[in-house]
Amino acid sequence: DNRKKRSMTTFTDKLRSEAGEQWDRVINHKFTTELASGKINREVLKRYLIQDHRFLDSFVVLLASMVAKARTLEDRIPGCQFLALITGTENTYFERSFEKLGCAEKSTRDKIPNEPCTSAFINLMQEVAQSGNLGEMLSVLVVCEWSYLQWGQKVENHTNRDDFMTYEWVDLHSGEGFEGVVNYLRGLLDREGDVLDDVNREQCKKRFLQAIEIEEQFFDFAYSK
Repeated sequence: DNRKKRSMTTFTDKLRSEAGEQWDRVINHKFTTELASGKINREVLKRYLIQDHRFLDSFVVLLASMVAKARTLEDRIPGCQFLALITGTENTYFERSFEKLGCAEKSTRDKIPNEPCTSAFINLMQEVAQSGNLGEMLSVLVVCEWSYLQWGQKVENHTNRDDFMTYEWVDLHSGEGFEGVVNYLRGLLDREGDVLDDVNREQCKKRFLQAIEIEEQFFDFAYSK
């Protein structure tokens, strides 16, 4: 039985296990529960959204690079559809939120410097996109999306629906559609894990752990002022 159980453990399960308590801290972070309750301090939310929007471009480049590097058309299509969501619905959410938070002008937001965690995320995304290594790209993408799905699932059933700024961010990271995106990305990375040698699997682990480290820093920084 144990042998069977071990053989059923996927590469992404193993990576998640390596992230240990840090993963748990991210998906249970007070930012996620305060956001869902609608009671999050709007200055905290504003700081978070301004910085999160900063790496949208690098994320799009990373996702597009992964799509280009994927092995078949069948593997590319869901990635293209997700790209359309990120550059459509999600980008519009940012624009509407900035309007409501009084920072619609890009010139206003540009006066706020990058947080160290923002720069770290941009650098990581650009680095793996330029590496041309499909496994490394997927490792970062899986952390970004799977960790958000897991906190989204925890809060979706008790999310306050008074303010679009809070509930739409939950909606973007929960539900069947987003679950499908995460399963798609995990599936691709699991398959890469099956064909990679030990050196490249170790590289994937390194990128996975770097990404979850930055995710935690990112939630923490929003409360640091």
